[in-house]
Amino acid sequence: MSVRLIGEQATLAAGARLARALLDRGPDALPSTGLQVHLHGPLGAGKTTLVRGLLRALGVTGAVRSPTYTLVEPYQARGLDFFHFDLYRLADPEELELLGAREHFRGGAVCLFEWPERGVGWLPEAHLVLRLDHDGEARTLQAAARDDRDRWLEDAALGPPLS
Repeated sequence: MSVRLIGEQATLAAGARLARALLDRGPDALPSTGLQVHLHGPLGAGKTTLVRGLLRALGVTGAVRSPTYTLVEPYQARGLDFFHFDLYRLADPEELELLGAREHFRGGAVCLFEWPERGVGWLPEAHLVLRLDHDGEARTLQAAARDDRDRWLEDAALGPPLS
């Protein structure tokens, strides 16, 4: 299933719906390795905008920018730690080890990875997979989940489970 998003506000709203689905379950619903969210799509498709919508809905008020140069930006909201990664500039997945990224894969944490294909072989398996693509003046968001998180996407009206 895919959702057509017309304009930035629609992408922000999709992120907010994801945040509500997350909040409805609470921190105890997160896996012991943290919730792993992979965001796929070309440059300018709205990956960071979706993350911004999610974080704003959780109460984050500061700047939410793509961590293209810092590689990771940490946030705290509603008793959870959020780590927004942008792996676009990563030359080798092993660089994540040098950055200490593994310490973020823990209970009470949500890791949001833009360009996760650059971390293949090193990143944990995704619980939620989101793909944003250009669709003329709009964007298309496709969402899928592994294990019991398919209900999160259904509740957020974002898509079916992965097969």
